[in-house]
Amino acid sequence: MQDNMEAFQEAAKLDLGRPYVETKLIEIGPVVAEAKIAFERVDKWAAHDRLPFDLAWFPLKPTVRKEPKGVVLMVVPFNLPIWIAIGPLASAIAAGCAVAIKPSELTPHFGALLAELLPKYLDPTLYTVVNGTVPQVGALLDLQWDHILYTGGGRVARIILSAAAKTLSPVSTELGGKSPCIVNSDCDLRLAARRILWGKLCNAGQVCTAPDYVLVQRDFAPKLVDAFKATLQEFYPGGAAKSDSYSRMINHSHFKRVQGLIESTRGHIVYGGGTNEDTLFIEPTLVLNVHHDDPLMQEEIFGPALPIVLVDNMDEALEFINSRDHPLALYAFTRSSEFKEKVANNTQSGAISFNETIFHAAVDGLPFGGIGASGSGWHTGKFGFDTFTHLRAQIDAPGWMEFILKGRNPPYSEEKAKAIMNIMWPKLPPRPLPLTHVQAIERYKKPKGWSNMFLLALALFTGLGLLQARRSGLLGQVLDLVKARGA
Repeated sequence: MQDNMEAFQEAAKLDLGRPYVETKLIEIGPVVAEAKIAFERVDKWAAHDRLPFDLAWFPLKPTVRKEPKGVVLMVVPFNLPIWIAIGPLASAIAAGCAVAIKPSELTPHFGALLAELLPKYLDPTLYTVVNGTVPQVGALLDLQWDHILYTGGGRVARIILSAAAKTLSPVSTELGGKSPCIVNSDCDLRLAARRILWGKLCNAGQVCTAPDYVLVQRDFAPKLVDAFKATLQEFYPGGAAKSDSYSRMINHSHFKRVQGLIESTRGHIVYGGGTNEDTLFIEPTLVLNVHHDDPLMQEEIFGPALPIVLVDNMDEALEFINSRDHPLALYAFTRSSEFKEKVANNTQSGAISFNETIFHAAVDGLPFGGIGASGSGWHTGKFGFDTFTHLRAQIDAPGWMEFILKGRNPPYSEEKAKAIMNIMWPKLPPRPLPLTHVQAIERYKKPKGWSNMFLLALALFTGLGLLQARRSGLLGQVLDLVKARGA
């Protein structure tokens, strides 16, 4: 990646019309960091884990082995091909897997570059690139894989999951979805506008974790719209069409899809809406007062249009989110710690970010993945390593344990079963008395820990004392004296 940074930037420019700096920020930088982290930590990640000491099981030396799953297929989308192909590739290499990468046919320059460079750095018998369209994908899915990582939309995910079911190939999916952004009236408004629009307009909105729509209270919406407009003027002083910091749509099909959503909305376009099919340009577009059944709310937009949904209060905002599929990410802008907890405790999403958008995917140590309709499984860092790793249980039973284990052998008896269960399995705690019973409440209020420890210590010291007395002959003398007195 470091040797060919400019080539990857140029490929992204040709495929996506993306600015060089943006590619470096959102793809190349995170990939280099991920590869470096995997290189530095792979020995620790791959080390077999001995289980914590357990009196019943420690003689078996229980261990979790870390082993490569095998051969992995990665089906890569068009929007962030560098990050989604090479980041998981680093994790798979760390896990010891072989990999076949299928880039999107919509990024031919990236696919050709990866196919050219990969054999120069990695063993081509273990790591390969398969370029092509639907027939090539179909042929790949007919094969048995030890793991498949698919990133894209739900429609294709169903096809891949159905094909994988025929060979029982395990699959991880990252499917995006409509990631909501809550703007509370106590937020830092200027900061919120800047961070929301940066996340929304990166790659012209073609990012799976981009804020898909905003939820804001009616009386606060005008201030938010004004802040958005001021931010857009700040980002693109001469207009986005003339800016070299603004991307384009990937192709005419996606251009027309997003253009159609904007043209068919029943909301009020308060900024933007301009398009140019010749250059695949769609202007940053703000749409106010969008309802749940609006065309803009029926699918992931994956473009630079931002619907603004009005609510009467934040409880209504949470209800709106929970009435829809679980998103890949959820964003909330607020200064209130209580509101942050309320949002986190009353919603579900692949990730949640407060006062920031899309940046969580670059944070070392955090998993990246969805839930429900937004995907299953994780990649990035240690979580990516674990995705491509088989956890193999291991025990090594010594022969001397047979004096315990023989109780499991036929012919069965209650006595033998009781003996082995007392040794190897913990007893259930006593059933608690009803908490309405005064005596039960008083009983459970009494501290028991120290008294139990005292009795245990007393028994231990008594036993040690008797053992020492026996060894010294003193115990026999004491017993003889007791007998004599009794006589």
